[in-house]
Amino acid sequence: MDLRVLYHPGVVVHGSRCDVKLPRRKPSPRRSAVRLVLLVVAAVALASCSSVLPQSSLNPKSVETQKIDELWRLVLGIATFIFVAVQLALVVSIVKWRSREGDDTEPRQIHGNTRLEIVWTLIPAVILAVVAVPTLRTLFELRAPAEGDVLRVKVTGHQWWWEFEYPDIVGPDGRPLVTANELHIPAGKTTELEMTSVDVIHSFWVPPLAGKRDLVPGRLTYLKLTPLESAAGEVIPGQCAEYCWLGHADMRFRVFVDAPADFDAWAAAQLEPAQVPTEGPAAAGFETFMGTCTACHQAKVANPDGTVEVVGTRIGPDLTHFGSRATLGAAILENTDEHLRAWIDDPSQLKAMAPELNDLQAGRVLGMPDYGLTPQQISELVALLQSWK
Repeated sequence: MDLRVLYHPGVVVHGSRCDVKLPRRKPSPRRSAVRLVLLVVAAVALASCSSVLPQSSLNPKSVETQKIDELWRLVLGIATFIFVAVQLALVVSIVKWRSREGDDTEPRQIHGNTRLEIVWTLIPAVILAVVAVPTLRTLFELRAPAEGDVLRVKVTGHQWWWEFEYPDIVGPDGRPLVTANELHIPAGKTTELEMTSVDVIHSFWVPPLAGKRDLVPGRLTYLKLTPLESAAGEVIPGQCAEYCWLGHADMRFRVFVDAPADFDAWAAAQLEPAQVPTEGPAAAGFETFMGTCTACHQAKVANPDGTVEVVGTRIGPDLTHFGSRATLGAAILENTDEHLRAWIDDPSQLKAMAPELNDLQAGRVLGMPDYGLTPQQISELVALLQSWK
């Protein structure tokens, strides 16, 4: 064996055997940076591949959100052009005027160049002026009062649910259509929401149909929705976008965009009273409803003798056509017998609320309490409510 190998730093001798250990190559910073950039680009590309965008502002379903989207695309295009131009100028400057070995020439100084300073001050001002014109035009169009054949809906925010009243859709008794947590509107027609709150500030937000609008106690705010005809049949989720205490995250709602004929049929059905059952579990459930639920809930019912009356107190959601709703608990659960049974049994286990702070005399309710009903009473009440289609 050549003894010179004993002095080579990459050679280790074990008896009569030599192991050659080559030094590890350190990763190139440039290569690591390229990998990181590619990873970020890939992540963004994969995130943008989803076509299921129920609450995306980039998925417009109304005339109003189309205008917002057009403005966003215009500003994005201008900003992208500016970004690319600035980065190209930066790269050219770095490459062209970089320091070279053996070149000690001082570059030309432009400090105090009045003409250049005026130019790079005017360019941003002109860009902002160009962007301001379509921005203001869009704002004025969105804020303009609704005109023509308009459906009006009064929206009231409660802790933590939504009340929708249609003042122009009334029954023979003059009572307007009232529902909760599910807003039905016709496609191709403008709906104007007149909104307020009875307790704290809430915020109505359904991104594919409109921007956010706050609901402020003692004040009326307005929002226009004109769903595209192509959106007919879609169910679009919305939610409260202003923190309003315990149940804020579960203060949701759904907007049902109906074809005009389907909306008319739905409205006509909602104006009909719920039938008071005369036999079976639903009849026993009606006794429980009258003795317990009417402390906070209201319903328009038709008695067996044919008379129609409104029973209960309008503090919580109106339950006249509860069985026709797709959700319960402010749209946090699908309306099934199992979910309804669990909700009646112990609502606070399914949704954060504070029923211990309820003040019925003041009309303030912060959650549905557990009334301690027996399993049989709960089943009977479920049978009643689900029969009120």
